[in-house]
Amino acid sequence: MPKMGYEARKKMPVLKIGDLTATVPIVQGGMSVGISLSNLVSAVANEGGIGVIGAAGIGMLEPDFRNNFEEANKRALKREIRKAKKRTKGIIGVNIMVALSDFFSLVRVAVEEGADLIFAGAGLPLKSLKAIMNTTKEVKTKFVPIVSSSRAAELIFNYWAKHYNEVPDAVVVEGPMAGGHLGFAKKQINDKNYSLEKIFPEVISVVKSFAKRFNKDIPVIAAGGIYTGADIHKFMQLGADGVQMATRFVGTHECDASDEFKEAYIKCKKEDIIIIDSPVGLPGRAIRNRFLEDVAMGKKQPFTCTYKCLKTCDYKKVPYCIAFALTNAKKGFLENGFAFSGANAWRVNKIVSVKELFDSLIKEYQEAAAQ
Repeated sequence: MPKMGYEARKKMPVLKIGDLTATVPIVQGGMSVGISLSNLVSAVANEGGIGVIGAAGIGMLEPDFRNNFEEANKRALKREIRKAKKRTKGIIGVNIMVALSDFFSLVRVAVEEGADLIFAGAGLPLKSLKAIMNTTKEVKTKFVPIVSSSRAAELIFNYWAKHYNEVPDAVVVEGPMAGGHLGFAKKQINDKNYSLEKIFPEVISVVKSFAKRFNKDIPVIAAGGIYTGADIHKFMQLGADGVQMATRFVGTHECDASDEFKEAYIKCKKEDIIIIDSPVGLPGRAIRNRFLEDVAMGKKQPFTCTYKCLKTCDYKKVPYCIAFALTNAKKGFLENGFAFSGANAWRVNKIVSVKELFDSLIKEYQEAAAQ
């Protein structure tokens, strides 16, 4: 390891969102259907990052989910927030997809249980937390939309400014190298005009104007394909206040997924990372397996839907239930499901502790800063 200069010896910059301070500017991306729950997020928060519970499908393992899915989700989310808060004094967030049919219900639970932040993507979150909670009092929970374009950021910030005379507390800019459902058309995913490096400065420009208008610091967080400490340094140099990472955290002992799910990451090759047509009407990035190959060949996986968990899902026409498929994967039954992943999942080659991961990312960041 080369001798480091003054800048390299300094720690990473802190990430401040309102009155919250993450001593390491890393947000662990919220991975839903049971992948990032209290075990992982508390470990991340204890290392100084921001741990994020994935709320979508969080109640799938509850015994009454089929017949009482909204209550099952609320109960499970409440339990995971409480468990996380018992294990850490650090920052805990919740990722809640706008496309969920129980989005507002889950937001209320997160606020009532004292989650520090709510991250909201997969749609435009146009209602402020005060509006959702139906209150004029200050809501302590911070609100962070996830966007994939400057246009989306401008729409959200303009709407909040016009209707509520306030703006969100931060924003995550997610590029097309991210895992899971993507906010891009298929043809845009490999188009350099839509790369994170291209869209990120455009969003910063939009957010800066609102920060000035409201005399408020609004951090901008880069996400999608960020894998190493050098990547973190690169985007901090481009103006990021922090980064969001998800794929790296699957390869940790503390990740709440099954060993079989983690093994899918370790075993996959670069060519196994594919773009699929999700039943919810969005492209998604996943690890190729027999289940997805069968779907691609037209094989249907019969199911009954009693709750319609996603607003955009036409369950009468889709070949399989994505909630069931992802739940099966979380439990390790990959013959009946599949694993979502980021573009760099093939680079995960061993399981480490969250502490080891943080240590290596910080070291890589310092090495990049020293050059």
